[in-house]
Amino acid sequence: MKCKLSLLALSISALSVTSLSSTNVLAAEPAQLEQAIAKQEAELQRLRQDLAELAAQQKVQQQEQDKQAQVVAMAQEELAESKFSRFKFKSYGSMNYTSDEYFENVQDTTAERRGRFDLERIVTEFGYQFNDEWDMEVEIEYEHGGTGTALEYDGFDEFGEFESEVEAGGEVMIEKAQIRYRPSENFGVKFGNIHLPIGLSSILHKPDQYLTVLRHRSEAAMLPAVWNETGVGVFGEVANFHYQAQVVSGLNSEYFRTYDWVASGHQKRFEHVNADDLAYALRLDYGNFKKGSAIGVAYYYGNTTGNRHKSNKVEGDGTVSIFAVSGAFVQGPWILRGQYLSGTLSDADAITQSNKTTPGLKPGNFAQLGSKSEAFFVEAGVDLGQFTPVPVTIFANIDYSNPLAEVETGTATKRYENTWTSVGVNYFPIPEIVLKAEVGRQQVAVSSIPDTNFFALGVGYQFSL
Repeated sequence: MKCKLSLLALSISALSVTSLSSTNVLAAEPAQLEQAIAKQEAELQRLRQDLAELAAQQKVQQQEQDKQAQVVAMAQEELAESKFSRFKFKSYGSMNYTSDEYFENVQDTTAERRGRFDLERIVTEFGYQFNDEWDMEVEIEYEHGGTGTALEYDGFDEFGEFESEVEAGGEVMIEKAQIRYRPSENFGVKFGNIHLPIGLSSILHKPDQYLTVLRHRSEAAMLPAVWNETGVGVFGEVANFHYQAQVVSGLNSEYFRTYDWVASGHQKRFEHVNADDLAYALRLDYGNFKKGSAIGVAYYYGNTTGNRHKSNKVEGDGTVSIFAVSGAFVQGPWILRGQYLSGTLSDADAITQSNKTTPGLKPGNFAQLGSKSEAFFVEAGVDLGQFTPVPVTIFANIDYSNPLAEVETGTATKRYENTWTSVGVNYFPIPEIVLKAEVGRQQVAVSSIPDTNFFALGVGYQFSL
C-alpha cells in the first residue's frame, strides 16, 4: 500500500513538471496549450481519486489488522485465564495444646502430668486439571513444625544396620502425588502415591471433618495415619455407590510395635520403599462421608516378610488382613459417626523374635505382637448453630483400642487396651476456621493402673482457591 502511494506521488510530480515544460513549449499556441492543460488536469484529478481510494483502503486494512490483533490478545488472555482456572490450591492445618498424664514406661503406675504445644500439621495441596479427563494432585504435609529424619538401611555395614539421618524435629512428607484419568463418573484410574481407603481418617482428615481435637486415638493405635502407599487404583460412582480397588506397596514388619500394631510398619521412614510384597485394598460406600451420611465397608490384605530388609529372618509371610466397617449420619443439627476395625497378623511371634535380633533395631522396643487387633470409635454431636446465632457444636466421643486382642502364644497383657471418653465443643468464628476444646478420661484395662484425665485445645483451618 505504501509503495502504491509513493508511485502516485511520483506521477503527480511528473505531471507537474510536464505541465511546466508544455507551457514553455506551447506558449505561442494558446489553443493547443489550453487543451493540454485540460488533459493534464483530468489526469491529475484521476490520480488524486486513486490516491484517495488507496488511502481509504489502507485505513480499512489497518482497522482490520487492529481488530485481528485485539481478537488475538483476547484469545491469549482467555487462554491464560483458562489455564489458571485449571490450577487448584488447597490447604489445611491444626495447632494443639494438650495436658495429659503420662506413664514413663509400661511398668510405671504413677502418672505425671505434662502440658505440650504442637504445631500438629500444615498441609498444602496443589492440583491441575489438564483436560476433562486428566488431572493431577500433590499433597505435602509438614508435621510438628520440622523437616524430619530419614532412616536408611545399609546392608554392607557389619551385618546390616539401620542408620538415621537427623536434620530437625518433625517431618515433611509427600502425603499424595497422584495422576487421575476419569472419562466418566462411573469409572476412573489413579496411580502414584495414593490414599488407601482403609480407616475414616483417610477420608475425613481435615480439622472440620472430625469433632475431637486430635484425630481418633483408636485408629492411630492400629493403622498408619492418613494411610498412603505407591500403587494404582480404580474408582467410580454408580447410583450413589462409591467403589475403590487398589494394588499398592505393602508394609514392612521390621517396625511393627505392640502399642500401634502394624501402623509403624508404614515404609514412609525409608528412602526407598520395598515392593516385593504388594497389598490389596477394597472399599464400597453407599453415600458420601465427606458430604454427610454414608455407610461403608473396607478390606486390606498383604504379606509383609518380603518387604523386610532381612527377609530371611522370618520364615512365614507375616500376612496382615484388616476389615473395617464405618457409618455416618449427618442431618440437620445431628452428627453421628462411627467405625469398627478388626485385623489379624500371621506369624506374629516369629516377627517379634526376629525383630529382637535384627542389627540396628532396638530390642528394648519390641514386646509381644498381637495376632489380632481391634479398635472402634463413636462420636456424636449437635450443631447448636441450627437453633441459635452462635456457630457452636457440642459433642461426646468414645475411642477404644486393643492391639493385643489375641496372641499366638502365652497370655496377652492388658496394658495396651485403652478406652478414651470425652466431651467437647467446636466453635466456628468463620466457616474456614474451627476452635476446639475437649476434656476426657483414659482408662487402661489393668486394675493397678489408675484412670487419667486429659484436656486439649486446638485451632484448625481449611480453605481452597
